[in-house]
This record gives sequence, C-alpha cells and structure tokens, in this order.
Amino acid sequence: MNITLKVWRQKNSQSQGNLMEYKLNDISPDMSFLEMFDVLNEDLQKRGEEPVAFDHDCREGICGMCSMFINGRPHGPQGYTTTCQLHMRVFNDGDTIYVEPWRARAFPVLKDLVVDRSSFDRIVQAGGYISVNTGSARDANEIPIPKEVQEESMDAAACIACGACVAACKNASAMLFVAAQVSKFAVLPQGQPERQLRAERMVAQMDAEGFGACSFTGACSVECPKSISLDHIARLNREYLGAKLTSNNV
Repeated sequence: MNITLKVWRQKNSQSQGNLMEYKLNDISPDMSFLEMFDVLNEDLQKRGEEPVAFDHDCREGICGMCSMFINGRPHGPQGYTTTCQLHMRVFNDGDTIYVEPWRARAFPVLKDLVVDRSSFDRIVQAGGYISVNTGSARDANEIPIPKEVQEESMDAAACIACGACVAACKNASAMLFVAAQVSKFAVLPQGQPERQLRAERMVAQMDAEGFGACSFTGACSVECPKSISLDHIARLNREYLGAKLTSNNV
C-alpha cells in the first residue's frame, strides 16, 4: 500500500502546530496503525528529522494510551477499536490519512500527538475509589451480589480512560468517563457509604478541569472502544441530583 499521511506536528504546548505531509510506500495491510507510525519514524530518523511523538504502551487495546484522531474520528474509522488494534487493511491504497491529537481544553497538547490527560487522574482522585480499610481478605460469599449487578458494574469498569469520549463530543464533555467511574461503585454494596459524596466531588472536579457540558447526543458512546453505555450518564445524573439535595456543601 502507498499512503499519504497528514500528521499534526507541534513542538510543545506553547508553540503553534500545523499539519505536515509524509508519503509512505510498500506498507503492509497487516500492519497495525502504530506499526505504520513506527515505520514513519524510522524513515524520519534516517533522514535526520525528528520522529513524531505519540502515546502508546500495551498495544493490546487495554491501556487507552494510543489516542489519535484519525480522519475525523477518535481511534479511526473502525468502531469499538483502539488505535493500536486498527490495521491498515481498513484503508485503501492511495488514501490520504489525517492524524491529529485529541482536541479539548482539558487535554492540552504536549507535543505532536501527545496530550496531557492528567485531568482524568485528578477526577478519579477526587472520589473514584472506596476509602475503607478492608483489612484481610473477606470471604467471597460474605456479601452476595446478584449476577446482573456484578455485570453492570463490570461493564462500567471496562472504561480504559482513553479520552475518546471527550474527543468525540462537540462540547469536549467528560461525562461518559465520569459516569463510568461513578457507576461501577454506585451499584455495589461496597460503594454505598460514599455514594453521594463520590458523585458530588467527581462532577465538581470535572467542571474545575474545564470539560464541557453534556448535551446527550451519544457520540461519546458510539466512539467509545469499550462501548460504555449512555445508561451510566443517566445514573450519574441521578446520583448527582441526589447528592446535591442532601449536601452540606455550598
């Protein structure tokens, strides 16, 4: 395959970026998208040019690091797939592919395709945990949890915090991410003691980070590589309303 890449290049968060054009020949259709970028960077280094900076880690669709906006879609044209699991065979010979970083005020560009997603970490630190000293391991059957509840919690916990929901949203909202973090605890008995405080604190931190408001268009769930349901946003809204009705915080 012969392809043309138009890649966003930006030296740092203070500099102004622009799209740079690169041509690649003899690309195998069985390569992953990141392997293709490895080939690009090898060619750039041979020519004495600076390679393109991009995030990656596991390359198995688990970590969520491979955040690229490809031809106008987070993670590319193949649904429910991370960039590292996207293969070149979904493109055609001679295609021009546009690759950009996530676009959100709360995700400032650090360099090229790398953005700072530490805002997600701070949201989790605000309340995405159960602060109970459990001591030694408890018997597995001590707190029976119905299978449907366990599955609902695990579906929310499948979120890999990649930020595709933010990139897909026209308002750069993080509601789907926050909803998944709140929902995975809200349905479990272990999460009940801090249930209201968790929702209140995490939504407050989300707003403080500068994420936009949710308009419930559903683009976030469509582009989510783990298919996190919009039902979790509905639950977050209920949790937050209940928290504010009983809150002592002004």
